[in-house]
Amino acid sequence: MPDTWQQKLQRGLLQAWTHRGLVSHLLWPLSLLYRLLTWMHRLAYALGVTQVRRVPAVVIVVGNVVAGGAGKTPTVMALVQHLRARNLQVGVISRGYGRAEPSSCLEVQTDSQPHSVGDEPLLIRRTTQVPVFVAPTRYVAAMALLARYPQTQIVVCDDGLQHYALHRDLEVCVFDDRGIGNNRQLPAGPLREPWPRTPLARAGQRKERLLVLHTGSHPAFAGYTANRALANFATRRDGTQVALDTLTQAGEKPLLAVAGIAQPESFFAMLRAISLPLVQTMALPDHYDFHSFPHNIYEGYRIICTEKDAAKLWLVAPDALAVPLQFEPDPAFFTALDATLSSPHGHKTS
Repeated sequence: MPDTWQQKLQRGLLQAWTHRGLVSHLLWPLSLLYRLLTWMHRLAYALGVTQVRRVPAVVIVVGNVVAGGAGKTPTVMALVQHLRARNLQVGVISRGYGRAEPSSCLEVQTDSQPHSVGDEPLLIRRTTQVPVFVAPTRYVAAMALLARYPQTQIVVCDDGLQHYALHRDLEVCVFDDRGIGNNRQLPAGPLREPWPRTPLARAGQRKERLLVLHTGSHPAFAGYTANRALANFATRRDGTQVALDTLTQAGEKPLLAVAGIAQPESFFAMLRAISLPLVQTMALPDHYDFHSFPHNIYEGYRIICTEKDAAKLWLVAPDALAVPLQFEPDPAFFTALDATLSSPHGHKTS
């Protein structure tokens, strides 16, 4: 499948954002305008001109300041699993990117369709088994979740670090190996807001209530780290598992790896790192819906995909295999998280 112009543009920008070259310099005037608009947006909340709404629960927002995927969803799932291990009642909210009806407020069920609720909320629901709600605004999603599950103590917001309308008690900012790139704001660089964050950029949030988590192998600056590795098995549509090493046996179909995520090459590299002989790879746009996925391309191949893509891909290629990501933040991260949630500056969770 040939690359679309959007994919080519995305790759070009990602490359340009690693340094301050010609493309970055040409886009710099636009980044000044973007910076002014985002500064005015934050100022409105900091001055109280625009309302910040609270909900009757502790709110943790997981997001990033760098455009593109950095590991937010795996971080959300790791947080939820840690908090549930502490016997806390947890729910998750999201806008549900790519939904067919983005103005609706829905509870995500394990049998929900990805086009109705979004691929990432569906993955979170199936993996963690906690209540997940999607809505056009995080406040609406949070209130719907709390109305349906009033015992909820902690609401984890998947993305939304720049969505200041919802008060948060703790922020988790996720970075990968790109760090902050060329340290310029969009579109001359990858930053959605300045880094390090200024008091205004925090829109009234306390500095000590921000945790930085690096999901890559080579952190660009100080913060907590997480280990990422693929499981040694893949999951079929019916939930059964198949060992990856059996896919290399004689008589097995050649392997085709597909990924509709922000950085598909990272998935392919992880597959190769565990010695899977990929005959072909297919990088697709982030949140690709697979409706137009051509049958003549994958016939004769055994398809391997990410967990995020699986729910959509299984609708057209039911024999595809999804390889789970094993994501483990350093224990020190959870120690800091627990200490922050129990501090006297905010709600206590125990």
